Amino acid sequence: MGSFAGKTVLVTGAASGIGRAIAQAFAQEGAKVLVQDVQDASALAQELGGVYLQADLADPQQVAALGQEAARLGTDILVNNAGFQHIDPVEAFPLATWQRMLQVMLTAPFQLIQALLPGMKERGFGRILNIASVHGLVASPYKAAYIAAKHGLIGLTKTVALEAGPYGVTVNAIAPAYVRTPLVENQVADQAGTLGIPEEEVLEKVFLAQAAIKRLIEPEEVAALALYLASGKAGAITGAVFPIDLGWTAR
Repeated sequence: MGSFAGKTVLVTGAASGIGRAIAQAFAQEGAKVLVQDVQDASALAQELGGVYLQADLADPQQVAALGQEAARLGTDILVNNAGFQHIDPVEAFPLATWQRMLQVMLTAPFQLIQALLPGMKERGFGRILNIASVHGLVASPYKAAYIAAKHGLIGLTKTVALEAGPYGVTVNAIAPAYVRTPLVENQVADQAGTLGIPEEEVLEKVFLAQAAIKRLIEPEEVAALALYLASGKAGAITGAVFPIDLGWTAR
C-alpha cells in the first residue's frame, strides 16, 4: 500500500514529460491516476492501472466534460500541468494562438478547479497543484502568451488557496525552469540548427544562461515535489510557489 492508496489524481498533459513523470509517481504510491491528454495516452493509463480521459483543453466544452467525469470519479488531487509554448514577438503574435494558449494554460485549470473543488470541500481533503514555470515569476522576450498565462496561474493559485483553505484543501504552484522534456529537447535542436552551433552550446548560452546549475531539470525532480505537496506532511503549505529553477530567480 502506497502513501496515496485510496486517492484519485487527475493529471493533465500526462502523455509525456513532466505530466507523465507525475502520473507515474502517484501510481507508484498507490493512487488511482486519471490520465488526461489530447494525445492517445490509453497505453500509459493501462500501464499505471488508471483511466485515460481524452480531452482537448483548447475546447472549453471538452474541459467541462472532463471536469464532470473527474468529479464523478471522486478526484482528490488535481495537477494542472498541460501546456505548450509559442515563440513570436508581441507585434507578430497571432491572436488565435494567444487565445488558445490562455485557454489551455489558464482557463482550463480554472474550469477544472471549479468542477473539482466542491467535491474536495465536501470530503474535507483536496490538493490542487498548478505546474507554472519560472516564467510565471520572471519574463523573457518572445513568450508573451506563455508568460501571461503562467503569471495568471500563480495568481489563481493564491486566490483559490485563500478560498479553499478552511475546507482542508491546499493549493500550490511549482515553477520549474527548463525541464528535460521532448518539447525542450526539440527546441534545443531547433535553436542549434538556426544558430549553427552545437546543442551543448545552445543549452549553456541560451537555455541555461540565467541558471547557477548548468543542466536541465529531470521530470522526476518535479514529480518528487508534487508528491510531497500532495501529502499529509504538506498540509500546512498553501498559496505558495515553489521554484525549481537551478538558481535562476536568485539573481
